[in-house]
Amino acid sequence: MDATAPAARAAAQSKAETLVYRHSLTTRITHWLTVIAFVILVMSGLQIFNASPNLDASDKSDPHRRVLAIMGGNDAAGRPVGVTQLFGWTIPTTHLLGYGDDGMGGENFRAFPAWLTWPGYQALADGRRWHLFFAWVMVFGGIAYLVAGFRRKDLQLLILRPEDLPKLLPMQLYYLKLRKEPPPHGEYNPLQKAAYTTVLFVFTPLIVITGLALSPGIDAIASPLTALLGGRQFARLWHFLLMLALIGFVLTHVILVLSTGFINNMRSMLSGWYRLGKDEGAGI
Repeated sequence: MDATAPAARAAAQSKAETLVYRHSLTTRITHWLTVIAFVILVMSGLQIFNASPNLDASDKSDPHRRVLAIMGGNDAAGRPVGVTQLFGWTIPTTHLLGYGDDGMGGENFRAFPAWLTWPGYQALADGRRWHLFFAWVMVFGGIAYLVAGFRRKDLQLLILRPEDLPKLLPMQLYYLKLRKEPPPHGEYNPLQKAAYTTVLFVFTPLIVITGLALSPGIDAIASPLTALLGGRQFARLWHFLLMLALIGFVLTHVILVLSTGFINNMRSMLSGWYRLGKDEGAGI
């Protein structure tokens, strides 16, 4: 009988019960502010999109280079319908896109329905006010998060390093249930580091830059920025695609929170304390 087995199990059990202070108060506050800001930004952005419900791969509006269009009209029987055109393919989307809830107790022609926009009723000016305000909330919250994380050296733990690259595939295989154990890692696994590095240092700066390029005031004083992005319509396309990428990140993040210990993860984002698993904390 292996005499070291009980000791190894006891060590693993002790490690599994280790609580670490994972998230500072600043991190937790900026996290929840970002959650609220992101939801309002997406919904108010869809409100703004409703005023011109199409995306063109061009420097200006061009139906011949249209990527996406969401439209409403009447069918042969005179019934209102909604359709979505994506790269020329037409998809019926009545009561979802093109024709649906108008936010005032009825239905009408609009790209995105009221339950997906903020405000719910159609109002371009109000949508822009909400969008601009929460854009700055997100920007200043992000700056506070980065500064606090750098000072506490938490930010360094989130950055993907060269030594993490060989662990990306094994970690993905673990998530896909094709590998029994994840590769040894620190507080954040290599896939988390790759996602956070991309979001913090690629997607977020780009969505801010493309958003600024869409502002008439910024365009007036920094037109080369808009030109660099391919024009206002191209900037609008990039902004929309980056929004979809961030939504994809958020959905993946939520799924992982649910699948890797909802109570443990929520406790860490509410109180700061996180219970390490047996494979965590083996290295940075």
